[in-house]
Amino acid sequence: MRKMLILWIIGLLGLAACTLSQTSRPTQRESTADPSPGEPQVLTVMTHDSFAISAEVIAAFEREQHASVRFISSGDVGTALNRAILSRDNPIADVFYGLDNTFLSRAIAEDIFTPYISPYLADIPDAFKLDPLNRALPVDYGDVCLNYDIAYFTEQGLEPPHRLEDLLLPEYSGLLVVENPAMSSPGLAFLFTTISAFGEEGYLEFWQGLVDNGVLVVNDWETAYYSEFSRWGGSRPIVVSYSSSPPFEVIYAEQPMDTPPTAVITSPGTCYRQIEFAGILRGTTNLPLAEAWIDFMLSPLFQEDVPLQMYVFPVNSNAMLADTFVKFLVTPSEPASLEPERIAANREAWLQAWTQAVLR
Repeated sequence: MRKMLILWIIGLLGLAACTLSQTSRPTQRESTADPSPGEPQVLTVMTHDSFAISAEVIAAFEREQHASVRFISSGDVGTALNRAILSRDNPIADVFYGLDNTFLSRAIAEDIFTPYISPYLADIPDAFKLDPLNRALPVDYGDVCLNYDIAYFTEQGLEPPHRLEDLLLPEYSGLLVVENPAMSSPGLAFLFTTISAFGEEGYLEFWQGLVDNGVLVVNDWETAYYSEFSRWGGSRPIVVSYSSSPPFEVIYAEQPMDTPPTAVITSPGTCYRQIEFAGILRGTTNLPLAEAWIDFMLSPLFQEDVPLQMYVFPVNSNAMLADTFVKFLVTPSEPASLEPERIAANREAWLQAWTQAVLR
């Protein structure tokens, strides 16, 4: 969830910095800052390529802890996880951020994390806590959903689809664009949505129905949204994107707008929730500072910076969202989900079967 959005990132260059909450929560230990003069401690954080956070937020941690934070960008989630596993006997970082619930069970099985109970876990709903031993702690989440172009459906006098099954109806023929799940994170999330909805016995039949109804498959989100989606000049008024897309349409509009031009389908089981985690890598020699960084990532200061940097949302219930999100963000009440262990055991087989059924 990222992950992500080219034009939105460009928009950030001109966006005034948001006022961030400085609220802090008592921690289980005193600050690790060295009270004596000297070189700052160096904390190394491994991330996926979509990681982003404001420089002033990082600077706040560095001042508080008398530390210097170094980030190692390590490719997509799967690539970054492989790197963490291969280097576990001599870890190249202290903390790994960006692991999501589609790869969680593999990371746990490889035993790369040291458990840590952050005091901020008390502020995070249990639904985000997928590791009962707190080796991987939730940091943010995003929902992959079907988005649609409101103007198209209004002009055509057509109701937008409400359920996944509606996409097979003749009135929606040739209207849908999706991303290849073997190459795209939202594409993979949508594939998981269909497996959750129709089971391993029925998801390929559903996809064959989409093919018969003219679905377009492209490699990545940028092509789907900014080339094929009718909102941006394409011919497809339904696209697999994010629940956050409509608010960002307002935030980064070239001309001010009162309401988003797009909307999200959030009926039960039509969206897939991606949760991202951070964990302290086993073998770190920098444990107190690594724990301080985990606390910092879960604190309101960091959490409130996440939406406009990585287009995902805070898990800390005390973190405040910008007014545009509060006004226009629609959060699905019943997102689809699959157990991490089931994903780990079947991901490659599902992708191979999908490729055979849809692309060949």
